[in-house]
Amino acid sequence: MLYITVITFLLYTCFIAWYSWHKTKSVDLNSSDGYFLGGRSLTGIVIAGSLLLTNLSTEQMVGLNGQSYGSSMVVMAWEVTSPIALIFMAFVFLPRYLKAGITTIPDFLEQRYDMRTRQIISILFLLGYAMAYLPTVLYSGALVLDTIFSLSSIFGFGDYGMVLVVSLVIGVVGILYVVLGGLRACALSDTMNGVGLIVGGLLITILGLVALGGGDLVDGVNTLLQKEPEKLNSIGDSSSPVPFVTIFFGLLFEHFA
Repeated sequence: MLYITVITFLLYTCFIAWYSWHKTKSVDLNSSDGYFLGGRSLTGIVIAGSLLLTNLSTEQMVGLNGQSYGSSMVVMAWEVTSPIALIFMAFVFLPRYLKAGITTIPDFLEQRYDMRTRQIISILFLLGYAMAYLPTVLYSGALVLDTIFSLSSIFGFGDYGMVLVVSLVIGVVGILYVVLGGLRACALSDTMNGVGLIVGGLLITILGLVALGGGDLVDGVNTLLQKEPEKLNSIGDSSSPVPFVTIFFGLLFEHFA
């Protein structure tokens, strides 16, 4: 079973790499539009798929799932309330940004203030991603791959060493996509990986319930409802990780910020 998982993973990863290269080779990556904006040729499906995978990472697949298991489904509040801000962005703010020729937050800050402000914010964004966000994502992703494929046992590394090696490999692959293919390659690979993420996420839920029910999906659902009904609570109370009042007076304002 492990060999099938490894072969499937490698085949899908190689296919995405080839597909991204095939669709990107006609784009002029020497121009700023071609490199940073994908030649302005990205379709709505690709843009939506890239946004989906950009928003979903190991922080959700590992972190939020772990929090849900430890408490309840109330931790999904951050994702559930985000569409409200996205709708306002799409129909209210985005048309104004595009009309003004603004495509990034630094562009907006440059028009609103000056070039120095743009440079400062760009540096802060890079430092924030490099020092806070990316290490968490790389660590949790490497930990998952090590756990699924038993890499530490196969290669004889310690847990920390294996996680470090896998993190470096993931980082190098990500850098190659960005450097060699620009935004278009990243967006296309995000879309394809997003499809795999949705299918894989649904399969994890279904197979988990089947295992819980001893081979029967319905029995698995009934077992969950009878033995752990609090796990399905998505409202929360004052003792929950996300109190109900926080959804309206905290998360919504955070999304708009």
